[in-house]
Amino acid sequence: MLEARGISSGYGDVTVLKELDFQVGNEILAVLGANGAGKSTLMLTIAGVLPLRAGTLLFQGDDISKTPAHVLASRGIALVPQEGNVFADLTVDENLAIGGLASRADRDSRVDEVMTLFPALKDRRRQRAGTLSGGEAQMVAVGRALMQGPQMLLLDEPTAGLAPIYVDSFFEKIREIHETRDITIVLAEQNAAKAREISDRVLVLNLGEITMIGNNADLHIEQLKRGYGL
Repeated sequence: MLEARGISSGYGDVTVLKELDFQVGNEILAVLGANGAGKSTLMLTIAGVLPLRAGTLLFQGDDISKTPAHVLASRGIALVPQEGNVFADLTVDENLAIGGLASRADRDSRVDEVMTLFPALKDRRRQRAGTLSGGEAQMVAVGRALMQGPQMLLLDEPTAGLAPIYVDSFFEKIREIHETRDITIVLAEQNAAKAREISDRVLVLNLGEITMIGNNADLHIEQLKRGYGL
């Protein structure tokens, strides 16, 4: 689905990601690491929001290294950023409609799919997203991304700041999205324990470099600690 060959990116004069090599198949890949490890930078780089400084990105075999973010969205890569991921002044329905602009599929059926996945939104469709709880707003953000009909979903810290009541169910929904919609998911998370419960493989970043990558079932806590540099 995705292949990174020696990719580097960053902000201003600072290079954050340093020549990363990895592949993503039809799976849930958990990207783990401490604050400042480069997780969000990686999500933005894959989505085309942050330009590459070096290396090559391939999506389904095509070189997307210089492809603009809006084109990547129409080609099947959907990003849910950690912050600013809903239009606060728009209703739930209006947020979902914006997500549907990137897809030619029937929008009504896509909305029905989102409401089935997140039934808590059914009674809030005319409510402004800025008045929702943190968990409900995150449902809208993910729902809007799903309205694009993506083949790959990039989730940047989707449970950050959520009340505990939402965290477990949100991880369950991520797994459900992958299994029922056949969508590849790259999940950047601070909650390593929960991320490992639903992921197939784990990639650990430390100061912008990959310190380990492997099948979740084969990893042990001591290996993860070493990956974090602990």
